Amino acid sequence: MAARVGTCAHPSLIAAQLLRVREAWPDIWARTGRVQMVSSFLASLLTGQLVGMGEAEASSTGLWVHSGTQPGAQSHWDEGVMEIVGGSREEGHRIWTWLGDVDISGGRRRIGNISRYLAERYGFDPEAIITPFTSDYLSTYLSVCPSPSDAVLAFGPMDVMMAPAANYIPTRLYNLFPHPAQDASEKKRYIVTLTSRNADVPRALVRDMYTKSWSAFDRLVAIVPPGGSIGLDDKLFSFWLLQGDTYPFAHVKGIYRFETGVKVNEFRDLRANPRCLLESQILSFRVRWSRTIPAGVFGSAAGRARNTNSTPSPISGAPPKRATGVNNSSNMGLPFDPYDYATLPGRIIATGAAANFPSIANLAGDVFNAPVLMPTTQIDAAQAVPHRNTPAPGFPARAAIGGAYIARWVWGKEKGTPAGTGRGGFEEEVRRLLSKRWAATGGTHLRTSTNAAASTSKAPSAAGSGASTPYGHGSRSALGSTILVEEEEEEIEEMERTGGGYGLGFSETDMTRLRTVTSSTAGTAMSGSTLGEPPSTAFTTPDLASLTSPSVGTQPAEATTSTTPSALQPVTAMPTSDAEIQLGLAKVAEPDVDAFMSYAALVPEYCRLEGLLVKGIV
Repeated sequence: MAARVGTCAHPSLIAAQLLRVREAWPDIWARTGRVQMVSSFLASLLTGQLVGMGEAEASSTGLWVHSGTQPGAQSHWDEGVMEIVGGSREEGHRIWTWLGDVDISGGRRRIGNISRYLAERYGFDPEAIITPFTSDYLSTYLSVCPSPSDAVLAFGPMDVMMAPAANYIPTRLYNLFPHPAQDASEKKRYIVTLTSRNADVPRALVRDMYTKSWSAFDRLVAIVPPGGSIGLDDKLFSFWLLQGDTYPFAHVKGIYRFETGVKVNEFRDLRANPRCLLESQILSFRVRWSRTIPAGVFGSAAGRARNTNSTPSPISGAPPKRATGVNNSSNMGLPFDPYDYATLPGRIIATGAAANFPSIANLAGDVFNAPVLMPTTQIDAAQAVPHRNTPAPGFPARAAIGGAYIARWVWGKEKGTPAGTGRGGFEEEVRRLLSKRWAATGGTHLRTSTNAAASTSKAPSAAGSGASTPYGHGSRSALGSTILVEEEEEEIEEMERTGGGYGLGFSETDMTRLRTVTSSTAGTAMSGSTLGEPPSTAFTTPDLASLTSPSVGTQPAEATTSTTPSALQPVTAMPTSDAEIQLGLAKVAEPDVDAFMSYAALVPEYCRLEGLLVKGIV
């Protein structure tokens, strides 16, 4: 299927959802008259008329055949797949009429003007143009203007890793979409996406099972050594596959833990669970990225070899550990060298609430051996609301910024401005506009929220004010240092009311063992200024027994004392080059070479266990 429509089959496809509607709700199927993606639906509301989807959205339906670079070929809806989904040729033709025509111009054109109703009701200029809309993930990708050697890692309900691609070579290893903002006259460009549907939900579940707050979750990840143990031969691995994922985990569901290469029901040290979960999620992207390289979708060079950027790798000048692309016996049967960093991304641009956690940002940098950057809008918003995907009031979402960049790009062409008729593609024009703004304002940082006052000074304003991003890890502003009481999730409150506990097989012995391990090993697990200090819930796993209801007529002594979880301390910006700051990006994590080598050593065992799960051996 990937070779035919550019994407492998998974439950999120429009094709799969239409098939389910036809089989489960035939009455709804019979009354259906139009099927639209969210992006085209919003555009239709603004223009007051039905708007077709762009080619990037059409490619994500599982029903669209992209012509690629074949001479004379024309992109089109796949009638064969539509016939399978509809159950007959007539119903397949109905699906074609529901989806409508697709804009294959590249997105650099107006799709209409603001509707008459909105102009009269809300006072919009009747001549205001409406530009193409795209999906939230692709719009987030456009908002950070990645260079050819970058990778965008967007955390959320579904984690997505995106990178620019030069060639259209579809396989089931990844999804491939046409770039949603490119001029019809330029060479076609594409975006490779690696997705994971088991993202925020497993992270929240592990938080609920082993900690009381996101703060404890983050600190627990920070103090547990890589691989879950200090030893070299007893590393821990876990796979949290709560729902069917993309290839190769489409048919694998469940929670799997491995200790010394053997499947276990639970780790001996329960504190290892948060870190092992995150390592599994990020190692999955690292392994799938390396498996993507031989397909040739990135062209003759991949990763940091494609381009030099302003933040080079700390070992960029050193010779590779092994020859690039050579599959020798030291690779333990892998089709790539896990120690070869040349094909990995030169920078990781992270977005999403999970990226606000210092432990996750550092982990991503170590696994890919690349500096991690984040949008300054998100860094400032995290000082107010660090653990929500929705930004704090007054701070823009990255998808909205990406849509604004597209609007400015199309408007420039419509008005015939020098920027709009300039050279290069979408990313080059946005960089040029931001560079001109930087020079005209004397190096003033981009405003990160609507609550910030305008500034003409090059000196950054107070940390957390919204006018600029604070640098360093020193004293915070009043906003950043205010203790925010975290809200407990509804699931925990429900369990407290019902006394149901976690329902995951924890016995009283397990609870006692968890408390014993936490209190007795906290001192040895910490380093630096934390040594010798009494353990606290900010650095250790809290007492899970306090989440269960006491017996009737019994009131434990501990219940009279309520402890409030400390607030999550989000990432702050490190010293960053002007070239990155003028794009609205700031560095939040630097890679550690030794940590990268440690994770490279884990890759063969990770792939072996992954193969056992895929084959159904365990």
